Amino acid sequence: MHAVGIVAAAGSGLRLGADMPKALVPLAGRPLVRWAVDTLIAGGVAQVVVTVPRGQRDAFAAALPPDVLIVDGGRTRTASVRAGLAAVSSSADAVLVHDAARPLTPPDVVSRVLAALAGGARAVVPVLPVVDTTVAVGPDGMITGALPREQIRRVQTPQGFHRATLVEAYRRLPARAELTDDAAVVHTAGVRVATVAGDERAAKVTVAHDLALAELIARTTGERASPQAGGSSRLRGTATEERNESGVEP
Repeated sequence: MHAVGIVAAAGSGLRLGADMPKALVPLAGRPLVRWAVDTLIAGGVAQVVVTVPRGQRDAFAAALPPDVLIVDGGRTRTASVRAGLAAVSSSADAVLVHDAARPLTPPDVVSRVLAALAGGARAVVPVLPVVDTTVAVGPDGMITGALPREQIRRVQTPQGFHRATLVEAYRRLPARAELTDDAAVVHTAGVRVATVAGDERAAKVTVAHDLALAELIARTTGERASPQAGGSSRLRGTATEERNESGVEP
């Protein structure tokens, strides 16, 4: 299976408090976007397309391997993925869409997504169980009821799709529609979405606290750190068992 990765990296970094695009913010000696690209390649993706903020191609080219295709992203995530998908060759069998803001995602997660696609799934996402009590809250801020956490999952990236399935789903999506992820795009088109086990290390970097925590993990464990950061450059990652306290798996 020939798989192409799309890394959504056009975010501004405002919530992170950065004075540069978020994907270029360094983590243990490497920009977030470089971690994301390396994860996809180590997990089995053959080529990578990165969507970047307009006017930032040169800055991203300096941070990425020369064989990575860089394209201008849009003002929203949905628009950016549309742009990246348009750059993917029709010869690709599968597309994996990954967030640059999930730098410590282990390559094993990528491999599990690819294996599910090879096994016949048209769409697949990595997920984790919810461990906290989860409730619904009304407009007045009062709890209206508890949600059954055994049926709830936290969705991560990379999310994988047969290329034709994702292309068709985006073709059918209204031009101004904005969804939170690509699983929602294909689900709206009537495609069933399979799941595989995610990994706690694939946490998203959104605010400064998230970056500090990722930095601590990368530097204290040597988790795929660059030689400049004093860690091993070896890519590591073991599967995380997706099981909640009741032993329920999706």
